[in-house]
Amino acid sequence: MRESSPRAIDYQALADFRFEIRRFLNFSERLAHAAGIEPQQHQALLVIKGLPAHRVATIGVLAERLLIQHHSAVELVNRLEAKGLLRRARSAADRREVVLSLSRRGETLLKRLTHPHHAELQSARPRLLTALAAAIDRDTAVGYTRRIARRDKRGKKRSAKQKNQMRQTQAAKGHRRKLDRNKGS
Repeated sequence: MRESSPRAIDYQALADFRFEIRRFLNFSERLAHAAGIEPQQHQALLVIKGLPAHRVATIGVLAERLLIQHHSAVELVNRLEAKGLLRRARSAADRREVVLSLSRRGETLLKRLTHPHHAELQSARPRLLTALAAAIDRDTAVGYTRRIARRDKRGKKRSAKQKNQMRQTQAAKGHRRKLDRNKGS
């Protein structure tokens, strides 16, 4: 049986996808800095809050999810605790285990950062999906792009949910412009 030849690598599609990811990460980093924390601190708060119910937030789990060494996770937790954004407690089941949880201040900050992130993702959705589809399968990306263009051309009436998403997107863009102005100062 003869194997099919591998498809040519589409470097442009891969580069475009990486660019779209980087664009979102840059937005996220600037937003974290504007809130007075480091991007990795924001990510740590998100990891702790976003763990599945069956996972316990420990330093080891945090290190695993952030792809960092255990000692680096300890230092990160020390800094977050010093800022009053999280708490440590001994596990009732295993006193050797340290369980992490967000403080009220940490919860508030994470919520404040999450809304603009969600709006930015809504705004970037077509670009991200097109870039991802192109990186995986060029033919799929072309079809997806055509569907998006046809949908936009038809000028479908927007639902209340879509209008709300557009408002959030506009708010995120306004916030992004404000960050850009502050960065230039």
